[in-house]
Amino acid sequence: MPLLFGDIYFPENFNTEFAPLKDKIESLINLSRSAGNERRYSILNNKLMRICLLVGLSTPGKRDVKTVEAIKLQKGSRFQASFFTHQELAPLYSALIKLRYNDTSLDLSNNNVLSRIIGAEMYRGRDTLMADNNLENYFFSTGGRAALAKDIPVLNLLVGNYGDAEMEATLDINSRAITNAQIIIAGATGSGKTNLLAVLMQQIRSISAESSYPVNFLLFDYKGEFSDIQNNHWLSLFDVDRSCILDPIERPLPFTPFKNFTGRPQNEINLYSTEMASALSSLDRVTASSNMSNRLSEAIVDAYNSTNGQPITFDLMLKNYQARMKDPDKDDSISSILKQLVRANIFDTEDRADLVGESFIVKMDGYPKDGPIAKAIVYFLMSKLNNIYEQLDKQAVNDDVVQIRHFSIIDEAHYMLSFDNRPLRNLIAVGRNKGLSIILATQNMADFKNKGFDFYANAQYPLIMKQQTIDDKVIKDLFGVSGQELHDIRTAIAGLQKGELIIKDQMAFALGMGNKYKKINVTHLI
Repeated sequence: MPLLFGDIYFPENFNTEFAPLKDKIESLINLSRSAGNERRYSILNNKLMRICLLVGLSTPGKRDVKTVEAIKLQKGSRFQASFFTHQELAPLYSALIKLRYNDTSLDLSNNNVLSRIIGAEMYRGRDTLMADNNLENYFFSTGGRAALAKDIPVLNLLVGNYGDAEMEATLDINSRAITNAQIIIAGATGSGKTNLLAVLMQQIRSISAESSYPVNFLLFDYKGEFSDIQNNHWLSLFDVDRSCILDPIERPLPFTPFKNFTGRPQNEINLYSTEMASALSSLDRVTASSNMSNRLSEAIVDAYNSTNGQPITFDLMLKNYQARMKDPDKDDSISSILKQLVRANIFDTEDRADLVGESFIVKMDGYPKDGPIAKAIVYFLMSKLNNIYEQLDKQAVNDDVVQIRHFSIIDEAHYMLSFDNRPLRNLIAVGRNKGLSIILATQNMADFKNKGFDFYANAQYPLIMKQQTIDDKVIKDLFGVSGQELHDIRTAIAGLQKGELIIKDQMAFALGMGNKYKKINVTHLI
């Protein structure tokens, strides 16, 4: 019988213990200097672990039981099943482990024992590759290359367990049975929102990063925690390194935020200019007269006409706006915000990176959270994603699941929900057909419902964490309850501790009986 790789845990301190090998592999692959927009190769953690495991198991020699027993496991951090099934290698792992440990008394059916064996073989592989010229010999040996798996990964995210039970709590993101892939999170400061975001990111990336359909991400890091050098070890959880961090204070973001209208009809530019004028007025809550709004819209059209439809800049927009002012030296509210955007220099004049094809963390803590620059960064990148997704085909589909291409994570999302944010609404609307997921996190439940849009109605998973204030109206709308059931859910929310959340129980609703919610203890990751 083949071995079962169900609940296998990581070896403790993998990131630090295997860092020298990671550096050696990357230095071997990357050139000493990069040219143009070329990015350095960074080996994914799963791939590094798999290489070490295969090299370790392929190395002959007697296995020492004491070495296996000395391996420490990182409880709470397990391998995804796809780690072992990738390229259909599970039977090979099983056969090699049985071969190497057939003369020991170790119980291979015990998950903890099997986890320690796998950890010991990874260390053996690491030591083998670090010795002499072994790494070079492995890399440059001849041989065929296995074909990439073509199956779309099943994004069934393990986020914790239900209440005090041992039953795993999972979120199904991409099965064909669910309506969309959007997640909204409401949790006060200290509720564990950051850890929950990290768990969701780690799960999505660990399941998909090495598949033929990797899911990349865009995270707006308002607090600067994910981009903090002191939290550098977090990045490996998401199979990225510091090259994914974009700091617009240091250099412009490597994208133009504006649409390319080359060869497009004039009426498309006219419509876009009106929407853009409205958005710019909303960013700083400016009071713009109809004359000012019209002037801005016309300035945007003028700017595009001067570039023959090529993407414009804030500087070009400002110059055309001032050209239409009676007194260009006297700022009004529109020219004032345009000048702020020009001075901030937050965007490049052309695309120098693939927003969907790569993963990025945008460092946001250098700007006031509710200020126009922070809002502009999020607004225009959402607009950019809209432009990209307009050009994409529908995502791949099989009998069970649909492809997810990309997910955007907006923490402190209430700053982006307080005005008519059309790009964000559009992304949620097209997400299901194009493979986009949005994760919005904010402090209060009420933030997700406003006059322009009901984010609760468009989210597959509203996740409610500890709240400073509990809004009965939101509970009624979200859970469809009143009376004692409303009281029970209110009490459950009030009793939540750090790292706990409640979620709507769809089964209870379908059956018309039982509690309408479930409590989840979120995995502690960071």
